[in-house]
Amino acid sequence: MKKKIVVLTGAGISAESGLKTFRDTDGLWEEYHIEDVATYEAWFRNQELVIEFYNKRRMQLATVVPNPAHYALVKLEQKYNVTIVTQNVDDLHERAGSSDILHLHGELTKVRSSKYPGLIKDIGYSEIHPGDMCEKGAQLRPHIVWFGEPVPLIGEAARLAMQAEILLVIGTSMAVYPAAGLVNYVPSHCRIFLVDPGDIQVQGIKNLKFIREKAGIGVPVLVEQLLAETENE
Repeated sequence: MKKKIVVLTGAGISAESGLKTFRDTDGLWEEYHIEDVATYEAWFRNQELVIEFYNKRRMQLATVVPNPAHYALVKLEQKYNVTIVTQNVDDLHERAGSSDILHLHGELTKVRSSKYPGLIKDIGYSEIHPGDMCEKGAQLRPHIVWFGEPVPLIGEAARLAMQAEILLVIGTSMAVYPAAGLVNYVPSHCRIFLVDPGDIQVQGIKNLKFIREKAGIGVPVLVEQLLAETENE
């Protein structure tokens, strides 16, 4: 039976493919205030601006490709039972070929009804506009968990963390909750690998190995090590 690996990925892995993050000093976020485009209140104040922002993000996503870290995680599936829990809203894990992905914060390539959350539509990299309605007549909105909104899948993510024999944390500062709290759910015997070039201060986590590299460098090396371990079992 394959060992269970849970992978928690954050903005750092996507940034290496060229996607801008909140922390970048240039690019998309520089043109907007977060509270104007990524909150429920913003949606009520100015739907047109919010829709335009996510249309631009979708357009940018269409221009980038997965990087070596994404592809390395796919290789893990040869020997392990792998689930990726991502804070990212892009589709780079899917395009690389990973088969089991949980999107905590939604998906950029999908939209949903603003009144009927269960009505979700995959639009790829297309635009939506004010006046685009779901089949029940409500405006379509980005399928994104905005700041201040509940994270519907956090319970499922916690359940997965409880099953982990190995946890990989990649490209995240471990400062964004509730996702950062998932490390508290792993079993005591779970080995944890944190891949990030930043000066992240992590305290009180057992069985932790810190790999201070960018994802594109650190993850392929780590994956080869984990695959090699299976040869001796």
